[in-house]
Amino acid sequence: MSRGARRSVLVLTALAALAIGAALLAVRTGPVSIGWGEIVRVIADPAARAELPGSSRILLDLRLPRVALALLVGAALAVSGTTFQALLRNPLADPYLLGLSGGAALGAVLVLVTGATVNAPLLLPAAAVGGALLAVVAVWSLASGAGALPPTSLILSGVVVSSFCSALVMFLASVSPAGRVQGALYWLMGSLASPPPGILPAVAVAVISGVAGLTLAGNRLNALSLGEETAGHLGVDVGRTRIAIFFAASLVTGAAVAAAGLVGFVGLVVPHALRTLIGADHRLLVPSAALAGAAVLVLADTAARSVLPPAEIPVGVVTALLGAPFFLALLRRRRGWMG
Repeated sequence: MSRGARRSVLVLTALAALAIGAALLAVRTGPVSIGWGEIVRVIADPAARAELPGSSRILLDLRLPRVALALLVGAALAVSGTTFQALLRNPLADPYLLGLSGGAALGAVLVLVTGATVNAPLLLPAAAVGGALLAVVAVWSLASGAGALPPTSLILSGVVVSSFCSALVMFLASVSPAGRVQGALYWLMGSLASPPPGILPAVAVAVISGVAGLTLAGNRLNALSLGEETAGHLGVDVGRTRIAIFFAASLVTGAAVAAAGLVGFVGLVVPHALRTLIGADHRLLVPSAALAGAAVLVLADTAARSVLPPAEIPVGVVTALLGAPFFLALLRRRRGWMG
C-alpha cells in the first residue's frame, strides 16, 4: 500500500471513529440519561423492551432515528459545501450562497402556511426538494447567458435567487395566520426534533447515493478546482461534468433541507477546516467531509437538546452560533485560496 493510500485510510478511519463516538454519545445523552447496559439490552434483546418500556420508546422511537437523521443531514451539507467550493473555486460557497436553501425554504413555507401538511406530512419534504430544484434551475438559467458559465456568474445568480426567495418567505409569513407562521419559522431555524414520518429511508438513499457519486467524481473535482481551461486540457468535459456535479450536490442539499429545515454553516465550516488539515484532494476530501459533517451535526444536535432541558434549542441556532465566528475569521484571513 502506498504512502498516500495509508494516509487516506488513516484519515477516514479516524473520522469514522469520531462519527461513531458522536453517535454513541448522542444515543446516551439527553434530558433522560440511559446507561450503556440498558441501551445494549433494548437494542439486542426484544424481550427486554417490554421490561424497559420507557427506555425502549426513548431509544427506538426518538433517539436512534434522530441520530441517524443527524448523521445523514450533516454528511449531506458538508459534502455539498465541499463540492460547491471546488466547482466555484470559492471557499465561501455553500448551499445558502447559491440559493438552494432559499428555494427549499420557500417551497416548505408555502405548504406550511397553507396548512396543506396536516393531511399529507410528506408534502413538506417534497415541497422543499421541489423548491431547491427550481432554485437550481433558476440560478443556472440566470448564470448561463450566452454559453460561458464563470463561477462569479453562478454566485451572483445564487445571491439574487436567494434574496428573492427570502422576500417571498417574509411575504408569506406576514399574511398568514399566527399559528402557521410559528410552525414555519421553527422549521426555518432548523430542527431534527420532528422529521416528517417515513422520510428517513428516502433521505438515506439520496444522501448515500449522492455522496458515493461525488466521491467517485473526486478526480474531476480536482481538475475543475484548477480552472476550466486546465480541466479541459486534462480531458474533462467541463460543461457536462459541471452540470452533473452541480445538480447532484443540489439534490443532496434538497434532501437534507427537506428533513431538517435550514441548518447553516456546516457546509461552510467543515470543508474549509478539513482542507486546511488534509489538503484539497477531493478523492479524500469528499468522504472525509461526509464523516466529519455527520459528527459535527450529531454533536450540535446533542447540545441543542441537552443544554436547557426540558426545552430544546433548534440545531440551526447552535450551528449558527458556532459557525458565524468561524465565517468572520475566514473572511478576515482569506488570502486568495484557489485564485
